[in-house]
Parts: sequence; structure tokens; C-alpha cells
Amino acid sequence: MTAVLPRTPTTSTSTSTSAVSVLGLACAALATVVWSGSFVASRGLHDSVPPIQHAFWRWVIALLAVAPFGARQAWRRRALFRRHARYVFLTSLLGVAVYNTLVNQAGLTTPAATMGMIMAASPVLMAVFERLGGVRLGARRATGLLIACAGVALLVGGAARFSAGDLWMIAAACCFAGYSALLRRRPAGLGGTAFLFATFVIGALLLLPVQAASVAVQGGFTPTPGTVLPLLYVGVASSAVAFFAWNKAIALIGATRAGIVYYLQPLCVALLSWALLGETTGWPQLLSMALILGGVVLGAGSRR
Repeated sequence: MTAVLPRTPTTSTSTSTSAVSVLGLACAALATVVWSGSFVASRGLHDSVPPIQHAFWRWVIALLAVAPFGARQAWRRRALFRRHARYVFLTSLLGVAVYNTLVNQAGLTTPAATMGMIMAASPVLMAVFERLGGVRLGARRATGLLIACAGVALLVGGAARFSAGDLWMIAAACCFAGYSALLRRRPAGLGGTAFLFATFVIGALLLLPVQAASVAVQGGFTPTPGTVLPLLYVGVASSAVAFFAWNKAIALIGATRAGIVYYLQPLCVALLSWALLGETTGWPQLLSMALILGGVVLGAGSRR
């Protein structure tokens, strides 16, 4: 009697991999779209809320939003967080305390659309950091990265005027890319809302001394619908929701692949500017958007 060997479930495995990829890309897209609105909010608060106070209250609100879901989990994993204290501190410093403060500082002089364009350069840095860490990009992904980068360069070159705030945004892009690359190396067990809660706590504590100095020197801001509502948006949507989605995307598909989706950000900002502010779009912007979308579609596929 001939033994019948069980068939290898290649179809099931392929389907599962595809589902993970789709979920990861969807999470990256959600975070990118939500963050696009945060640049508009940061720019809108530039003359009413000092940058440091903006950043501090953003993370306090985010902390309150995540606490019901992550505080208990973080407490249960406190030994694990202590074991990886340097890693948690570094991710909190780059992704929470410094990154958003730099964005708010840039918003004092740089238009929101330009902020989004400069931040779209961060996927290049993400790819560089991952490559230095030994991750192969593959020809298809590298090509998509370069095409999308060319689109961003055309968009910046045709629409942006260099200012001091642009330097702050370049620094912010470096911090965000470093944060995203670190997420790929996150120790096992440090994930989900517990990780977000821990980083939000540390980030808010790091900002507390400079927050006190800002209030003493610059004075506080007046809580009005025009200041509170944008802070609620950046605290709940752009921090709690978007950071959870982005961290999930990094875990599923990696920083480089998620970073290619991040190239959609200048496109989203441009569409918001057109829809809400009535700004016109010329052929250089249309061409750059086509390059960005083409690069995203090409590079977001499987590594080859």
C-alpha cells in the first residue's frame, strides 16, 4: 500500500501572507492620511499655542486616550520594559518628545504643504537605516522608492520656498525615520497599546521641564474651540490612533515598505489644500503626484 503524503498548504500560506500585507499597507495608509491633517493643525496653532506647549498637551491628551487600553498591560509587563529601558527611552525621545516638537517649531514659519513635502523624504532615510541594519530592499522596492523620491523632489522644487522652518522639518524627518527603523527591532513582547502608553508617558515626562520653562517665559495659551479642538485632533487621532496604526504597519510589513506608502502624504496635503483652501494645482504638481503614486504602487509590492 502506497502512503499518501499530505499536501503542503501553499495556497493557505500565500493567502495568509497576502492578508498580512494588505492589513499592513492599510495601517500605513491610515496613519499617513491622519498625519496629513496634523500638519494643517500644527500650522493653524502656530500663532496661538507655543510649539513646546503644543507638543506637551498633545501627548498628555494621547496618554489619556490610550490609558484605558494600555495602562494595565504596561504595568503587567513592567519587568520587560525595565529590561529594555534604553530601547524604550530612545523610541520615546525620537518618536514622541523630539519629533513632534520639531514639527511644531517648523510650523511657525513653514506652510503646512511644505512641511508635508519635506516629511515625505523620511522614507528614504528609513530605507537607509534598514539597509544599514542588513535588510535587503530588492530591485522593485528600490525602484519604487527612487520614483516616489523623484516625485517629492519635483514637488518641493516647484512649489516650496526654503526657509528656516524647513531645517526644523528636515531634523523632524530624521527623527521620525530613526523611530520607524527602531520599531522594526522592537523586542518581543513590547507591542500594542502597552508600548504606546509607555512611550507616551516617557515622552510627556521628557517634555515636562521645557513645558514649565515655556509657560514661565512665554505664558500659557487661552483654551478656546480654536485651540482645544486641534489639540484633541492631534492628541487622539494623530497620536493615539495614527501611532498605533503605524506601529502595527511596521510590525507587519517593515519600515521600508510602510515608508513607501508614507510618500502619499504630500499628495494628501495637496488635496486638503485644494479642497479646504482653494489652492490651484499646476502641471508640475500633477506630474509629481503621478510619480509619487506610481512609486508607491510599485514599491509597496512584494520584495523582488
